[in-house]
Amino acid sequence: MKKNILTVILFFSCQLLFAQSTDSPLLVKQGKDLLAQMKEEEALEKFKSAIKSDPNNYEAACNASLMCSRIGNRQTDETKKREHFVMAKQYAVKSLKINATDVQSNYVMAVAMGRMALISGAKDKVAASRDIKNYADMALKYNPNHANAWHVLGKWNYEVSNLNFAERAIANSLLGGIPDGDINKSIECYIKAIGLDANNILFYLDLAKAYHNNESDDKAIETLKKTFALRPIVKDDANYLDQCKKLLDEIQMQK
Repeated sequence: MKKNILTVILFFSCQLLFAQSTDSPLLVKQGKDLLAQMKEEEALEKFKSAIKSDPNNYEAACNASLMCSRIGNRQTDETKKREHFVMAKQYAVKSLKINATDVQSNYVMAVAMGRMALISGAKDKVAASRDIKNYADMALKYNPNHANAWHVLGKWNYEVSNLNFAERAIANSLLGGIPDGDINKSIECYIKAIGLDANNILFYLDLAKAYHNNESDDKAIETLKKTFALRPIVKDDANYLDQCKKLLDEIQMQK
């Protein structure tokens, strides 16, 4: 009798595990469908559910990390912003544990750390810069044609090239320095990203900022005007288009 009961328990346990493992890919698909509709908050919940169903679902972990980074960046409340960025890093760590030798896990970690650095103090910001570059470099090692990874590397060069005196002093005294950021390298990386994905509005916005920072306003204007022909693809694109228009107006008023 006990043997029969044990057999029944094992049978239903196996059935439950099978159901969970088959649910996870479906939840990821539903999440990706929601992303196509720009419903990022709803998509994140699907990815979270997929991870609960299958903790080793790599695609769900990567997407959950990226969504936390994006959604967190839109938060106006600093506490909520930080909470999302912490979750973004946690999911990125999970994705790296599942597969550390893939472009996406390294890319989402670079993004998560980059987001956190932007709201951190000088010491933490500078300390994170070395790791951000390392993860971006690793992402491009596994896929040299990953447009978003090139964008991260461009952003890294832009931010590091604009570190203030105090931040550079911290890097030199406490961290033994960090690799030099270069505004021209930043521009090269953004151009590379656009060459791989010509429909990403953020790429053009950041390239225009780099041109403007480098006193190349004619190129900045030319770059910003190209965004007028682009349509929003992700939820943040409407805001990025507004920023493009504002920056264009500012530059043209200065000329």
